[in-house]
Amino acid sequence: MLLLNNISLTQFKNYQHRQFLFTERIVGICGPNGVGKTNLLDAIYYCCFTKSYFTRSDSQNMLHGSTGFRIEGHFSLQHDPLKAVCILRETGRKEFSVNEEPYEKLASHIGKLPCVIIAPDDVQIITGGSEDRRRVLDALLCQLDAHYLQQLMDYNKVLQQRNGFLKSLIEKRITDYSLLDVYDEQLARYGTFIYQKRNAFLQEFLPLVSNFYTQIAGQSEPLTLAYESQLHDCSFSQLLQRLRQKDCIVQRTSGGIHRDDINIQLNNQPFKSLASQGQRKSLLFALKLAEFDTLKKAKQFPPLLLLDDVFEKLDADRMHNLLDHVCMKNAGQVFITDTHPDRIKLHFNNLGIPFQLIAL
Repeated sequence: MLLLNNISLTQFKNYQHRQFLFTERIVGICGPNGVGKTNLLDAIYYCCFTKSYFTRSDSQNMLHGSTGFRIEGHFSLQHDPLKAVCILRETGRKEFSVNEEPYEKLASHIGKLPCVIIAPDDVQIITGGSEDRRRVLDALLCQLDAHYLQQLMDYNKVLQQRNGFLKSLIEKRITDYSLLDVYDEQLARYGTFIYQKRNAFLQEFLPLVSNFYTQIAGQSEPLTLAYESQLHDCSFSQLLQRLRQKDCIVQRTSGGIHRDDINIQLNNQPFKSLASQGQRKSLLFALKLAEFDTLKKAKQFPPLLLLDDVFEKLDADRMHNLLDHVCMKNAGQVFITDTHPDRIKLHFNNLGIPFQLIAL
């Protein structure tokens, strides 16, 4: 079992200093827009991932006029106490420790405190480009497999180096391609591992997403999900050789697992161009519930679930189906924000479960 008992925020976003004590498994956080509901969820996310869900730069998460921030979360993990502390120093250096032991590499923490978040802009996962879907897939696999995370980091590092070399070919009039051969060998090694992991994982994961979609929508629809990769048809080494001349011209790596996607269709047509708003939201929640259940199965306990402003995104029936699954059929801790406290009370009273309501 994973529970967050309390969290303290210092100079984090709109909080000068604030501590929150969580006394129930289901926690509602209510208040008008702009008071810090989402910021509180992001602080919890920081404790699990060592970074923000909403911004790429840590400096953007400091209280205006401050030179750093501190987040301290006290958890119970399988009945053992765990204190996670994230500090951004005035030098810009980020430090992260668990039970007073600092990490040499922040990546070592990923997967220790599994977490799933659903936020308003997440519909981009469904309607946006392939990068959005790869990010979700990689975030899940990295929580499940530390080796996958390391291979992905190595791949991205070599990809950046290879792209830099390709750009320098024309600028510096380089004719020796031996360094490109080295990059290709490394990229193929890391990329093949990632492709094989993704391919095997998605064979089980995508049908799970489809099943949840049917549950949330309340009816069966002709939805198909498929993993798309250039490596389905050839090896990574063959792909790089085939595209080498093109890569040298366009000065970037045009083939590889960084172009993978999940193809989503409804009635054999592109989902994002055919689906209604309700269908898009149902698929988003299905994807997140599949992520939740996959982590639960792998870790042998439910991950934390952070639901930001979800009441505005689903109708009453779909909302009931979602909350019934995550609150009644699972024992994990759930944090849910809303602008209307009465709406939170109504839903949880209808489910007949105890909950804590925090007003900001």
